[in-house]
Amino acid sequence: MSELYPLGEHAAESLRAASGRPFGEISLAAAVSGELTADDLRIDAATLRRQAEIARQGGYPDLAANLERAAELTAVPNETLLAMYNQLRPHRCSYEELQALAQTLREEYNAPVNAAFVEEAAVVYRLRELLKRE
Repeated sequence: MSELYPLGEHAAESLRAASGRPFGEISLAAAVSGELTADDLRIDAATLRRQAEIARQGGYPDLAANLERAAELTAVPNETLLAMYNQLRPHRCSYEELQALAQTLREEYNAPVNAAFVEEAAVVYRLRELLKRE
């Protein structure tokens, strides 16, 4: 693994929450006092990308790919993520609806890796007859 792993111990000064708050300002005391917001507790896309690179260097390409997808998804609002999760359940969407979801990910959220994942799912769902029946 990289000499930076774990980031919280070796690179804390460069880490930020999704809110932009420095990692060093996030503590139990700050949470108890009400100083923190929900975005202070969400991970930043840049941190996930750094973790992906560490995983890749450490010989964990699948973990790196998961972290890269997660980094892309930090730009997607939680409500949208939940809706997408439901769309990806078997028999919930047509092939065209899944293609539209992929296009949304690519164009609205700049998430090409996740868009490709959804496009692949659409093909597999079609082959395994997991698309919405009309």
